[in-house]
Amino acid sequence: MDGKTSMTVADAVDYKGFPADKSKTGGWVPAALILGIEICERLSTMGIAVNLVTYLGGVMHLPSSSSANIVTDFMGTCFLLCLLGGFLADSFLGRYKTIAIFAIVQTLGTGMLAITTELPQLRPPPCHSRHDIDCVQANGFQMGILYLALYLIALGTGGLKSSVSGFGTDQFDEKDENEKTQMTFFFNRFFFFISIGTLTAVTVLVYIQDEVGRSLAYGICSISMLIAIVIFLSGTRRYRYKKSSGSPIVQIFQVIGAAIRKRKLNLPYDVNMLYEDSPEASRIHHSDQFRFLDKAAIVGEGDLECRSNYSGPNPWKLCSVTKVEEVKMMGRLLPIWATTIIFWTTYAQMITFSVEQASTMDRKIGHFQIPAGSLTVFFVAAILITLAVYDRLIMPLWKKWKGKPGFSSLQRIAIGLVLSTIGMGVASLAEMKRLSVAKSFGRSSTNLPISVFLLIPQFILVGAGEAFIYTGQLDFFITQSPKGMKTMSTGLFLTTLSLGFFVSSFLVSVIKKVTGSSGSQGWLADNINNGRLDCFYGLLAVLGIVNLVVYLICAVWYKPDQKAKCVVQMEVRFNGNGEEKC
Repeated sequence: MDGKTSMTVADAVDYKGFPADKSKTGGWVPAALILGIEICERLSTMGIAVNLVTYLGGVMHLPSSSSANIVTDFMGTCFLLCLLGGFLADSFLGRYKTIAIFAIVQTLGTGMLAITTELPQLRPPPCHSRHDIDCVQANGFQMGILYLALYLIALGTGGLKSSVSGFGTDQFDEKDENEKTQMTFFFNRFFFFISIGTLTAVTVLVYIQDEVGRSLAYGICSISMLIAIVIFLSGTRRYRYKKSSGSPIVQIFQVIGAAIRKRKLNLPYDVNMLYEDSPEASRIHHSDQFRFLDKAAIVGEGDLECRSNYSGPNPWKLCSVTKVEEVKMMGRLLPIWATTIIFWTTYAQMITFSVEQASTMDRKIGHFQIPAGSLTVFFVAAILITLAVYDRLIMPLWKKWKGKPGFSSLQRIAIGLVLSTIGMGVASLAEMKRLSVAKSFGRSSTNLPISVFLLIPQFILVGAGEAFIYTGQLDFFITQSPKGMKTMSTGLFLTTLSLGFFVSSFLVSVIKKVTGSSGSQGWLADNINNGRLDCFYGLLAVLGIVNLVVYLICAVWYKPDQKAKCVVQMEVRFNGNGEEKC
């Protein structure tokens, strides 16, 4: 009987609802099937995003600032919808159904985009240059169909990203030492495969878009996604499924609602008088921050009266100290969350204005011309190289010197912010050089005699910054969040990407309005040769410096309670260094 029990996973079931048998479910094979969906999602989303600005300008004849905003709004919506996908997965559908449904939605979106870019009725008449007087912009109907396709893709991406990593880790038993080690490698390979998918998108897919046809490239995205769905569904019998404990968003509103309801009550002199019904092993130590929320745990008149279904007190009126502390822990994450948004605003420039810059420069290597969107290959390469150097060189040296396995999550975030800020400063200098060539050679020219490799430093710096900040953020938001809110915490991390893109769109709109006048289009002109993109990059560098100072203050302020930290410690850390000891 004991042998049979050891072969099952305590908190997981198979596709029939029976306890999951370790020998028949879970492990690397099902996890690999799930990774296939993520690779194809990255291939589709990034293959579209990195080269969309050239399509909007060159084919739909939109101004550069409008094109950039459409791209950043699209990417921002992708990550913002992760919250919707996570909510549906936690509350109603479960991760398996969420992945399947939203993967189909994304497939429909990429298929529709392939048709949209193929039909001549859905794009304006071609012209020699979008800056020509007789060049007609896309009309409302044409843009409406394009938007519909793009936001179907965004909806699919949001639903997928919220559940893929979580469903992948569900295939491993954290209580089994062997499987726990395997889960460590899953996290590392998950990020590696995301980068591989992006690398393929910015090289092969972008080349097909520019040299063969966009409809073919987008059709490849749709077909690859369809194949990934079939492969994903083929593993249905082998997956492990974990039951949802409900949406943590509801718990947050319950604590806040209960605290507001009891706002006029005084807190007891002894915190032990506050309500607590959680098991001793899972309780979180009371903290003094956000004391207003403690009022949610004050036992009021009638709060402990028995309810007909014996389910305990009404959670909208009385919450346990542990549940209050879980909400406090999420609240402590918010300053760090807010100060990482500016990085993704900087990142947005790498797939918008930097691609616009590249399209005006000499991109030839011999007889081969590099597609403007493919220049982001240096960005992805910088990520992969930085991760390799950090894993194989920096971490061992740091462990010998400091006795710690690499930088802390907050330190990695700080390094990412520094690198991206320097990257924007370098980008400003590079643009000054490009504009000087444009001034002497002719601002109307679309092929300036200056090498595109001048832009490589800004791609490398921001790419290296992403390697640090992405892993640092993911590590921080997972390890410092309550156990029951890790899915939501991951979604919170992804919203920094979303808001970064939206902030970029907001800044572009504001700069366009403030610096433009009747006689000039300002910093962000329709033709970037007539603008001052260097000033815009310089502004982002200054904002980066200010944000870095605020971040350092927030990082010093953030001092999690050690007892609480022990309760929610991460058994398997993202960087693969095992259990974090208290």
